[in-house]
Amino acid sequence: MESNQSNFKHFIRRRGSELIDGEECFRFAGIHTPELHMIEDDVRGQTPAGGLYFKLPTQEEQENWIKAQVYTGAKAQRCYVLSIENVNSQDAPEDRPLCHVLAPLPGSNEPRLNETAMLIYDRMIALADKHQLRLILPFIDHWHWWGGRKELAAFFAEPEDAVYDINSQAFQAYKSLIKQVINRKNTITGRYYHQEKAIMAWETGNELDGTNPEFLEATARWIKQLAPQQLMMDGSFKTLNEYAIESDYVDIISNHLYQFTDDPLVTTLAADLKQVAGRKPYYVGEFGLVSCEEMLAVMNAIADLEVDGHRAVGGLVWGSRGHRRDGGYYWHREHTGHYSYHIPGFTKEGEQNSESEIVDCVRAAAARMAGLESVPALPIPEPPTLLPSDDVAKIDWMGAPVGRYYDIERAESTSGPWQRVGENISDGHNCWDPQSMSLFSDLSDLVGGTRYFYRVFAKNESGVSAASNIISIYFP
Repeated sequence: MESNQSNFKHFIRRRGSELIDGEECFRFAGIHTPELHMIEDDVRGQTPAGGLYFKLPTQEEQENWIKAQVYTGAKAQRCYVLSIENVNSQDAPEDRPLCHVLAPLPGSNEPRLNETAMLIYDRMIALADKHQLRLILPFIDHWHWWGGRKELAAFFAEPEDAVYDINSQAFQAYKSLIKQVINRKNTITGRYYHQEKAIMAWETGNELDGTNPEFLEATARWIKQLAPQQLMMDGSFKTLNEYAIESDYVDIISNHLYQFTDDPLVTTLAADLKQVAGRKPYYVGEFGLVSCEEMLAVMNAIADLEVDGHRAVGGLVWGSRGHRRDGGYYWHREHTGHYSYHIPGFTKEGEQNSESEIVDCVRAAAARMAGLESVPALPIPEPPTLLPSDDVAKIDWMGAPVGRYYDIERAESTSGPWQRVGENISDGHNCWDPQSMSLFSDLSDLVGGTRYFYRVFAKNESGVSAASNIISIYFP
């Protein structure tokens, strides 16, 4: 994958209320992919002290997720923040999250990047470039889930909101973190992050509720100084900051549309567009956790609503999880009861979430925003990856991007003849646990003392993949 030549021709830039790719208008819709660089392992639950279990995605997982996004029409995506070490954690070392940002060494005020985690970040950027997906990258979190502004301030025994004070040690550490990230050399592409065309925009952070004019102006000026060819956005939410709209250093205005008031979310969207008034591009970084009907209304408004001649440049539904390397999908259940979405959408398995309706609406919106007359058909799936097994009752595979269902074949030789033993099997279930669950069990018509061979095919409405790899299992 190593290359000094980007697959993108241009950086994304802004022009008035629009984003521009070369001279073409750039608009996008998708389902937010928070875990492109770090996974909350919901199967393991919480750590003894109430934190989250984390793990790093494999290359196969990252590439699978990015392909699924691109194959369903996404042109840009936002991942979640850089996680910050909790120096006051009561968890045992083996239960602590593997963070991107580590505490300063004794005698230093500079936070450190965790090279193990940043190598995965490198790969995310390289794969996004390879498959032509633009990235929006937020720096730190207002919240504590992954470690955020509170944990950064704890490095210096400062109050949890200290980062918003530009005279604090936490703010200087935040600036150092920004500089280290933007000036990092990607170990895969050989480019510095500020040279990566795949990085569409840097965001001050996620839902930075304490943002104030001094904090934003100092941060925005710093980011634009370090990365003048990439865009910068204000990472606050709930209300739009007029000082952000007026700043010479802020390129994009964003908001997260959740049910903070009794107003319909489309009303908030229209009010946001009215306030921005075409002075900057405006996009919806997250929306969701409401009824299917309201979700569809918001997605369609992001694509189509025009206020005083201006439209949103994009919008991302919260949120999706991708295929596991060891079978099934990752999943997440929100406090509202909503589950994360699985692409390309599953009618039965995602019924509680109206998953198929949401995914189809996002695909249709993305097509309209790209100026297409109809929604492009899904590509025929790539072959899935059948996983090694020594038990005919536990046959699993890593699903193909945009594969909906799978057929299983069995033979007594690698040359066949092959017999279909499983048909229209889904891997799109929520609450999947690959340790205790199996996608397929072959327990009929087997003869003891025989070695059987298996292969699997992915399919969707566009066709059937080539065969997967073949595995063999001895049935005693």
